[in-house]
Amino acid sequence: MRRLLERVGLGRPELRAWAMYDWANSAWVLTITTAVFPIYFEKVAASGFEQGVALQRYGWISAGSLLLIGLAAPVLGALADFAGIRKRMLGIFLAIGATATACLYFVQQGDWLMAALLFGAANIGAQGAFVFYDSLLGHVADPDEIDRVSTAGYAAGYLGSAILLTLQLAWIFYPGSFGLPSGEGLSPADATLPQRLAFLSVAVWWIAFSIPLFRRVPEPPRRIEPDERPGLNPVRIALVRLAETFRDLRSYRHAFLMLVAFLIYNDGIGTIIRMGTIYAAELDIGTPAIVGSVLLAQVVGIPFAFLFGGLAGRIGPKRAILLGLAIYVLVTIYAFFLDTAWEFFALSLVVATVQGGTQALSRSLFTSLIPRHRTGEFFGFYGVLDKVGVASGPFVFATMAALSGSSRVGIVSILVFFVLGSIVLTRVDVDAGRMAAREAEEDLIPLE
Repeated sequence: MRRLLERVGLGRPELRAWAMYDWANSAWVLTITTAVFPIYFEKVAASGFEQGVALQRYGWISAGSLLLIGLAAPVLGALADFAGIRKRMLGIFLAIGATATACLYFVQQGDWLMAALLFGAANIGAQGAFVFYDSLLGHVADPDEIDRVSTAGYAAGYLGSAILLTLQLAWIFYPGSFGLPSGEGLSPADATLPQRLAFLSVAVWWIAFSIPLFRRVPEPPRRIEPDERPGLNPVRIALVRLAETFRDLRSYRHAFLMLVAFLIYNDGIGTIIRMGTIYAAELDIGTPAIVGSVLLAQVVGIPFAFLFGGLAGRIGPKRAILLGLAIYVLVTIYAFFLDTAWEFFALSLVVATVQGGTQALSRSLFTSLIPRHRTGEFFGFYGVLDKVGVASGPFVFATMAALSGSSRVGIVSILVFFVLGSIVLTRVDVDAGRMAAREAEEDLIPLE
């Protein structure tokens, strides 16, 4: 067992503890943003609205909350770097997200405003916590481990979220088997109890499986620049560092190119994730097939996330990402001709083979190109671009579909993100970028 853990990148307790946070938080992503809550919001919380109104309001609160945390992330990341409080900041955002998620239990029929505000707060908590979680990767893993550890985290996330969603779907579709109210004539509160318990279970799961990270992963040592002093105002220093980082991006040319490439191709990945089920529904593919394909994709993604970690060790993370993007190109072309549920299943399986690997290796490659004492602020910028991609990709999809009158044209338009992103990524010199990052660490003053 120990040898297996070492092969997949989880040979030490702190590495396993770090990866467990992906297990914890990915359940939130799957249940709240993909499988259960969006349907609950439209059918229950926003019931009575005209068709399309609930979707618009859900989209506004989602975009607004992502914008808020996206703007705040670089400043908070710089503050966490200087003050040495990455884990504390992660804990604060975890508490915000988990509390808001647990409170979704109280959302009843027609409570759309409460549901929207709580979802927005949970979204801020989840996305904010990810900034600080990702920034710990370069401190917990050695340079030769970083790709395997990152992909192992994604694999753990797939497995954990799939297990919890399976349990949730069991008590949602068969409530009587779990001692929950079932049958005809239920009150609105009883009828929605299984879904509301699903929201509560996410909060409990998220908190419980985050504990290993706080116990086992050490806070990275605090280091300051030669022109800084410990007694200075940390907020002021954070803002100064942020401005310097923005100016210094030219000094980290290949990290900057990686950011640009990520911004472009992640737009395509994010659109496939967020618009795929809507696209399938428009093609009259049934709900059971759609939900089943989402769950199956989670399971299939587990071994392929590990596979991409091993592949990166053989051909390098950049080439492995480019391979994943090439497969995404084929996916978008295939989606244009999609007609049946079986074809959608096949498409979902192909996406599952590359989704976790490309995102995990993007995280680890970027980590290797930045100075370790500034991971918080750099991942703040990384997080901003991630949030921008959430909005711009679906916007292009919707615009092209509206102009052409066909969602098939909308889905194939996503092809441009993968092609352009791949072109920019080929310009990244990984060795030169890593050398620049390590040189920036040489003149630091250790404080702890």
